[in-house]
Amino acid sequence: MTTRPDPARPEPDALRPPARFRIDPAGLALALLLTALVTALGKVVRTVSGGADAGLLYLLPVMVAATRSGLATGIVAGLVASLAYNFFFIPPTYTFTIDDPQNVVSVGVLLGVAIASSQLAAQVRLQAIRARHSARQSNLLAGYARHLTAIGDRAGLGEMTCAEIGRLLDVDTVLVGRDGEGLRAEAGWPRVPVLETLELAAARWCFEQGEAAGRGSDTLTACEWLFQPIGADGKVHAVFGVARADAGPALEPDMVPLLMSLLDQTGLALERIALAEEMAALARVRERDRLRQALLSSVSHDLRTPLTAVIASLQTIVPASAEQAAQLAAARGDADRLHRFIANLLDMARIEAGALDGSEQAVDLAEAVASALHDLRASLAGRPIGVEIAADLPFVRVDPHLLHHCLINLIDNAAKYGAPGTPIVLKADADNDGLALHVLDEGPGLPPGSETRVFERFARLEGSDRAGGTGLGLAIVKGFTEAMGLGVGAGNRPDGRGADFVVTVPRDRLIEGSIMP
Repeated sequence: MTTRPDPARPEPDALRPPARFRIDPAGLALALLLTALVTALGKVVRTVSGGADAGLLYLLPVMVAATRSGLATGIVAGLVASLAYNFFFIPPTYTFTIDDPQNVVSVGVLLGVAIASSQLAAQVRLQAIRARHSARQSNLLAGYARHLTAIGDRAGLGEMTCAEIGRLLDVDTVLVGRDGEGLRAEAGWPRVPVLETLELAAARWCFEQGEAAGRGSDTLTACEWLFQPIGADGKVHAVFGVARADAGPALEPDMVPLLMSLLDQTGLALERIALAEEMAALARVRERDRLRQALLSSVSHDLRTPLTAVIASLQTIVPASAEQAAQLAAARGDADRLHRFIANLLDMARIEAGALDGSEQAVDLAEAVASALHDLRASLAGRPIGVEIAADLPFVRVDPHLLHHCLINLIDNAAKYGAPGTPIVLKADADNDGLALHVLDEGPGLPPGSETRVFERFARLEGSDRAGGTGLGLAIVKGFTEAMGLGVGAGNRPDGRGADFVVTVPRDRLIEGSIMP
């Protein structure tokens, strides 16, 4: 893989932490040269001064070697300096033999001082190198973080991350994200790679376990890529992979901490982008709901006033003939249905706005059913109605207005979708869990799996008896029953003759002892 270095970007080797014990050939060569110069200088000094000791001069190459090239080079330079001092200055000269024991001590002291000096000089050098290395990595991470803050979408973040890390570490990179139930490579450098089955398996394991996988890890080591998770707050947002074009080790161990630091920054950026997308989606939902509620409220209020006047006028008109009586009855029926539709719009707006402020009272279920049937007498004309409510059922503690609306919508739904002329049955029974009120019709019933969806707003159940209508009545029933602490469900009759809608009253909503006489 060929890369063009950026002058403003540190090379990968400059980002590696310093080696603790390594002999530098260039530094050792310089130390040997200095040792030779010190030997020549020592010879001149001894000749001029007539026997002055030149041993301390040999500390100079040792200090230079340790300071420039580290402890190992300094120790080797100290050994060479001790041998040179022995060979050129300790009698018998030009041999490594030492006749005088005092000279043995001198050579030993020189060697010890040289090693100690090289260790101190090497520590100073190592601290300076580590400081520069830490500053370089800090600057790198700060610059990388600045790049991340300027990106507001996941695609751009993936491209920038792959390119930056690929150039910095001199590796091929790939960012893997979820694609439905599978995974796909979202970005890569120098190009987006095609991941084989083994690579995808390693990426999936990394995604699911939140740990490294692939070459250089403990899992799926046959994979050429090393995958690391990218996440924040314990949630994995993506998986990042590195590899080398020459099929060598994906990453040197001393470069893994730098990679993890970069990926931590990337994880925070992905978390920020995900939160921003969620907030934008939430804002869109809120704006849509606000507009819908405003529309429902405006339409319902603008229509209600003139419709009330129309209904009042229709009730005062006296037909002059049988034909006019039929037309007037049809007009009154249509006006009543339109009035109920507008009432449903208002009720739905109240539910969505959380403005249900009803008061609880003790309600006789039989009287509530009778009141709802009375209000629907026009639309129920000519249809048999069966009421099977025992006289000894306890009262229920609910809002009578909300319960009245629920019963009207359920009965009207049964009349609308039941077969013409077929009966509607309302029956209630009590058990240890509470009380259940059933509204039964005779029609095609509900398709399988639609028992919950039928209560959604504007729901349409094609292929069933619930394909028409406004889709608000049952949604209002669900909202009102939940507001009263009741439950509502739907299904088909056990005999398969139609639908069965049931309102359940939990036991804590029953008024014990309130038995009808």
